[in-house]
Amino acid sequence: MNNIKRLLAFLAIIASLFLSSAIAKQTDCPEHFADGQAPDLINQKLSTKTQEICYSGYAVEHSGVTRTPLYSAEHLTRDRRLQGKGLKRHSQFHSDEHLPASDRAELHHYARSGYDRGHVAPSADMFDAQSQYECFSLANMVPQVPENNRGPWEGIESTVRKMTEREGELFVVTGPVFIGENLERIGEAVMVPSQLFKAVYDPQRKQAGAYLIDNTADAQPQTISISELEKLTGINVFPAMNDEVKAKGMKLPEPRSFKERKRSGDRQW
Repeated sequence: MNNIKRLLAFLAIIASLFLSSAIAKQTDCPEHFADGQAPDLINQKLSTKTQEICYSGYAVEHSGVTRTPLYSAEHLTRDRRLQGKGLKRHSQFHSDEHLPASDRAELHHYARSGYDRGHVAPSADMFDAQSQYECFSLANMVPQVPENNRGPWEGIESTVRKMTEREGELFVVTGPVFIGENLERIGEAVMVPSQLFKAVYDPQRKQAGAYLIDNTADAQPQTISISELEKLTGINVFPAMNDEVKAKGMKLPEPRSFKERKRSGDRQW
């Protein structure tokens, strides 16, 4: 009887491992994801008209429904941060030819909309001319309230870069949240997110957490666990992570905006 129980337990483990590998999302750019596993779209409604695009500095899962990313993912390292410092910014926004015309955002959709073309994977994270050009694809943009994009959101981005320099490497998944019955579309095409998130995983500490902020002018960021983010977005941003790490939110630094850093003289933070 004991031998039968051991055999059944062994078969259960094998079945579990097989199932996990079978449902893992296939990706052509595992280098951008923690443990090489791309985020899973738990909410199947999100998977309609999606396409992965692999770039040198990030990977994006694009939605032809919203004409925005569902997420952009990056593997940030201290070496790349040092390589990218002093890189001159070239703001060459462009539509993405990897996407069908019916699914992608165009420059005219954003024109006179009142919204910024808000980077999901930030341009300041990039490390050379090619990665920066790729970062300005409209497949990596969401309509963002200007005061939000240039204020608290910029503070979040800068804080994560500083964390990368301190810790050595981070895996980051960033994206929009679409909640509400009357979501706006600019240019009658591109959906405006209600919120934005930035999830951070420190592979050395085995800790993770996320910033979440409303897409409004007066919004202030909050921090939540990966489990909470998963419930909110319908996206399992770190599928290789165990439930205990997901549930225990990592203590993330409080972001400071560019104006606050400039006022204090700390321009590198």
